[in-house]
Amino acid sequence: MHAHFAQPIQAAAAAAVAAAMVVSNTSSTSSTSEPHVSTPIHHTATKNEWMEAIEQQHLERSTLNRLIINYLVTEGFKEAAEKFAEEAGISLNNVDLTSLDERLRIREAIESGRIQEAIHLINTKAPELLDQNRQLAFHLKQQHLIELIRSNLIDDALNYAQIHLAEFAEEEIKMRQELEKTMALLVFDKPLESPYGYLMQISHRQQVANEINSALLIYQNDESESDLSMLVRMATYMQEKLDQKQLRYPKLIDIASGKLEDS
Repeated sequence: MHAHFAQPIQAAAAAAVAAAMVVSNTSSTSSTSEPHVSTPIHHTATKNEWMEAIEQQHLERSTLNRLIINYLVTEGFKEAAEKFAEEAGISLNNVDLTSLDERLRIREAIESGRIQEAIHLINTKAPELLDQNRQLAFHLKQQHLIELIRSNLIDDALNYAQIHLAEFAEEEIKMRQELEKTMALLVFDKPLESPYGYLMQISHRQQVANEINSALLIYQNDESESDLSMLVRMATYMQEKLDQKQLRYPKLIDIASGKLEDS
């Protein structure tokens, strides 16, 4: 299990550092160049040279383990976290497993389409959360409306939208637009194939579940994003900076495998 995670993590971390070094170097070079010179650099390094630079960015096994555990716990993957901790010989004594269990139940309920159950669990764990965060409350209720439409409960969907979602549409234009798109699903015989079919994709449930998970972490004063997610965003950002400078380099194209494209 460790090997499965280690390669992409090391690739993302090293790529971020290597890209940052190149961006820094090119920025320094450009600052000392003549003002009228704007010829882009088209090539930075071969893949072999880039790999050598990456391999120099060594990550200790303990650092990799910490990143993996932090990701699994933050995202609510309790079983995977416990299995990995056992394999890596890491203690989870400092992890609030009760809170992790609660977040896991909420995530599973949302991803299974049991939104009313999820709302009950959220109100039990964090009674003020949905009252304080109107957008969060809207997205949960919008998802319940989507589930009613998915089950072809048209009358129930219309009643639910009028009673529970109309007030949100009056508050903010963005919520009104999202509600209009959701209600438009009722017009199509095959809503999944409609222009708004993405709302009925499982990925939309996952999006809502991720939003709720982050909000719950903030509510209990924990980090809402894992260190690994921030590392991936950093690698992506640094690669975008290189692209803006029109530099050619072996881009990290598959974070799951740590695969680099040829340059």
